[in-house]
Amino acid sequence: MRYDRIATLTLLAATVALLSACSSGSSGATGWNYNDGTNGGFQRLPYLGQETGPGLVFVQGGTFTMGQVEDDLMGTWDNVPRRVTVSSFYMDEVEVTNFYWLEYLHWLSRVYGSSYPEIVDRAKPDTLVWRNPRAYNEPYVNYYLRHPSFRDYPVVGVSWLQASEFCEWRTDRVNERILVREGLLEHNPEGQIDDEHFTTSTYLDGQYEGQKAAEGIRDLSPNSGGFRNAALTDGILLPSYRLPTEAEWEYAALSLIGNSGEELITDRRTYPWNGHYVRNDDSRNKLYGDINANFMRGRGDNMGVAGALNDNADITSPVYQYAPNEYGLYNMAGNVSEWVMDVYRPNTSQDAAEFRPFRGNNFTTKQLDSEGNVADKLDFVMYDIAGIKNFLQLYSDAAQATLTTDGQNLIDNLNTYVTQSEDELKVKQVEGAMLRMQDAMDLIVGSDAPIASDLRTGFAKQITAVPGDQKYRDVTVEENLNRRNYRVADNIDYADGDFQSSIFFLDDEMEDEDGLVYNYGNTSLVNDQTRVYKGGSWADRVYWVIPGTRRYMDEAQSDATIGFRCAMTRVGSPVGNPGGGR
Repeated sequence: MRYDRIATLTLLAATVALLSACSSGSSGATGWNYNDGTNGGFQRLPYLGQETGPGLVFVQGGTFTMGQVEDDLMGTWDNVPRRVTVSSFYMDEVEVTNFYWLEYLHWLSRVYGSSYPEIVDRAKPDTLVWRNPRAYNEPYVNYYLRHPSFRDYPVVGVSWLQASEFCEWRTDRVNERILVREGLLEHNPEGQIDDEHFTTSTYLDGQYEGQKAAEGIRDLSPNSGGFRNAALTDGILLPSYRLPTEAEWEYAALSLIGNSGEELITDRRTYPWNGHYVRNDDSRNKLYGDINANFMRGRGDNMGVAGALNDNADITSPVYQYAPNEYGLYNMAGNVSEWVMDVYRPNTSQDAAEFRPFRGNNFTTKQLDSEGNVADKLDFVMYDIAGIKNFLQLYSDAAQATLTTDGQNLIDNLNTYVTQSEDELKVKQVEGAMLRMQDAMDLIVGSDAPIASDLRTGFAKQITAVPGDQKYRDVTVEENLNRRNYRVADNIDYADGDFQSSIFFLDDEMEDEDGLVYNYGNTSLVNDQTRVYKGGSWADRVYWVIPGTRRYMDEAQSDATIGFRCAMTRVGSPVGNPGGGR
């Protein structure tokens, strides 16, 4: 159920002020009245349940058999079936489209384009993914992203990193709109430049004021200034948009809610639709005989015979072209494969948690200042210094034979900046190190060397945070000494890829070596930056359309066959609004 206005009466300052005059019940723990300034002013505002965010549909969770339930044609043995439980969540009804991405690029250009154009460059899809040495795909290189004929087609050429950044941006834009809608903020795009723009975290931490449409929500505490910003406890702002986990994506694609009754799965599914055929086999349906998804049917057959195109798509297709599954999700088979959150491990199926399985946790926390307050938001660009160093080395090795004197001098100077930044990081001078890298970017921009454009693009891909973002850090072992559930921040290698799970676990001298288990680059392409993508695409045979199949790619790479959609956590009742439960 969609609530176009959520808890509106709790937000308008005049109405909330009335709550001070009439109690909203009393505490079952202490007996004191809520919303009573004479009792200290602890507030209990009306709450109708989680609002369904733009573009999302509700997916009721449950248990299912995850993994390879069909023949393992690829012989990988990395997907053993196992029973897991997925909580209820929300998911985009369609893949993120080219037009959604152009909206994203427009916003970035408006906010950062003047001062930090490299931030805009970082977000641009790689349109060159369409090129094929033995095919003429230049029209897609030039037109697929920006021509209005393709505006409702899924965006491709987007890496896992870019997709994750889009999800964060979308969260902030949706929550900003909610605050504008509820009369707390003015819509003020002109004033949002560089670090002076809305993000959900900086707003909640009091580091973004914006242009207020009202004084705020009436604060009944006798020690307050009378009004306050919306808080997480008010239930107004939505949880973050994010990529779905592998388990969530597979569960949503199967949509067994259409094949179950009284806790029994009546018919097993091979695809996201009923039956074991790729065509619609319901003789009562007007689509009887039509292909159910956009995929490759055989050698050289992308769309069928002229006059009767069986899937009406040679590459991707408009996102609403095919019928949705029982959850209301379109294209969970075919069109494009889709990124999910998980880091790939071949043993995931054997050691995953039974509840909400996921591999890829890296636990972080907000940085605090010496007084225990949240540190000021970023007003500079954060770079991955190690990533830049590696990029310069690889680029220099590959281009060594063609480098001009200006080009070699530019690389040498950039390496000097990198060394200086590394020295500053060693003494925890993070801001100084990042400003040094900004100087390096300015050097590239001012250079006439032929390779300057390549270097600028390479630097842009190493941006990890932008002005206006909140400062986060990894949790430390020292602050988790008494915890039983975790100690370290990075749990990607936990029990599969770490020292303890390697064959060298008795050899202390090997503990600091990287890649002990998977030997990335020599015997495998698996490391901590390898991400899972699910589902078949327009260029895949029908085998990959089966939801249980899984593949992987480096998180910084992209392809003409891979897109994505966003998900959102469901908080509260697993059966949706209103109330629910027994």
